[in-house]
Amino acid sequence: MPDRGFGGDFGRDFPFAGGFGGPGFGGPGRPRGRRRGGRGGDVRAAALLLLAEGPKHGYQLIQEIGEKSQGAWNPSPGSIYPVLQQLEDEGLLTFERVDGRKTATLTADGTTYVEDNREQLGTPWEAAPGDQHREMHEFAHSLKGFINAWKQVAQAGTPEQREKATAVVEDARKAMYRILADDDS
Repeated sequence: MPDRGFGGDFGRDFPFAGGFGGPGFGGPGRPRGRRRGGRGGDVRAAALLLLAEGPKHGYQLIQEIGEKSQGAWNPSPGSIYPVLQQLEDEGLLTFERVDGRKTATLTADGTTYVEDNREQLGTPWEAAPGDQHREMHEFAHSLKGFINAWKQVAQAGTPEQREKATAVVEDARKAMYRILADDDS
């Protein structure tokens, strides 16, 4: 069977191969050593707890989570903003423009929610480093399995099977963003 550009060495063809050393995992284009990103905790809990201290915009939340986790967890805008939108939809916060920035403030219901659930919200920026490493390894292993299945369909599948696989990948991508927004629908 001819090579369609998806085969060959996994590490050469895909940036997360070889122990997931590609971009975002300390690989090419990223400094070695402590990762800047990584999951430190629950974005929703972190946002609620920080907003209980006072109004903040998304960038401030990212910075404060990074500071509280001592740089171990710096959530992306793609994880913060969907959560803030979800919290607004739930009536737990409102937005207003402050110095040209969209700033979030807890509503009375949001303040009550944080007070009533403070123990369950915990301290999301204080995940144990060993736990984070094991969790990221398991997460990466799962992704590698998914990618290997995708490669098999890409190499050996019919056009109809590749079309179905594309729909699965699109559904999975959307589902990931729903997870970040804590949307179970």
